[in-house]
Amino acid sequence: MNEMTQVTDASTNAAAPQRAKPTLPDAQRVTQVTHWTDRLFSFRVTRPVSLRFRSGEFVMIGLMGDPDPKTGKQKPLLRAYSIASPSWDDELEFYSIKVEDGPLTSKLQHIQPGDEIILRPKPVGTLVHDALLPGKRLWLFATGTGFAPFASLLRDPQTYEDYNEVIVTHTCRTAGELKYGADLIDSIRQDEMLEELIGEGFAEKLRYYPTTTREESPKMGRITDLMRSGEMFEDLGVPPLSPEYDRAMICGNLAFNLDLKALFEEYGLREGANSAPREYVVEKAFLD
Repeated sequence: MNEMTQVTDASTNAAAPQRAKPTLPDAQRVTQVTHWTDRLFSFRVTRPVSLRFRSGEFVMIGLMGDPDPKTGKQKPLLRAYSIASPSWDDELEFYSIKVEDGPLTSKLQHIQPGDEIILRPKPVGTLVHDALLPGKRLWLFATGTGFAPFASLLRDPQTYEDYNEVIVTHTCRTAGELKYGADLIDSIRQDEMLEELIGEGFAEKLRYYPTTTREESPKMGRITDLMRSGEMFEDLGVPPLSPEYDRAMICGNLAFNLDLKALFEEYGLREGANSAPREYVVEKAFLD
């Protein structure tokens, strides 16, 4: 259908109403953008009124691609993004890497408040409490932007109701890449609203273990190496993982996921799913 040109009624000399500006399908408005490093940024968008999700799930988000040189038509560029905000939040938060030649992130990294993104409101994922059997200690293992689903779970009351201790490990190349997670942990510990929502003293259950692999920091090394050597357990003052007490979630790059899965199997932990809860789960749809 062609655009209608504006017409003027000769008898009244009043312009006809202009057509509304076209919007993206399943559009949500960007409300905030924060650039953490030259490789990482986070952003918040409006939340569809009908959207319901479990903390730890992901949705498909994106932008319209470039017009086809032959037809001029555009197709949406969509990728799986974990929701970093908790299920009770009025807005949705996402944490993303920047890839200069990436089909989506080369465009997404330039969004500004007021812009729109596409959001398919069908949340799914395995990094949810329902996919784990009851336990005493919850481990959240992340690399890079794999911290995003844990940012959601760490602000969910059920996390602290279900476990006596919650340990978050976050491994990045540089200290600057840890800032998103470190700032979030600090804000959780000081958030009076969360304390009222979750319960007094909940933050005492939360422990944070950040490491870097390239830039010097207080704790360096791949988390898998620190586990194999026993250094991580010694630092935290806890025994190695056991299927009786420990539950774990993994979200990171493919090599990280596979290494941890192999370690967990050595500890006797079994991989779970929504349909068959076990001792640990891994998000296969998300790779940073």
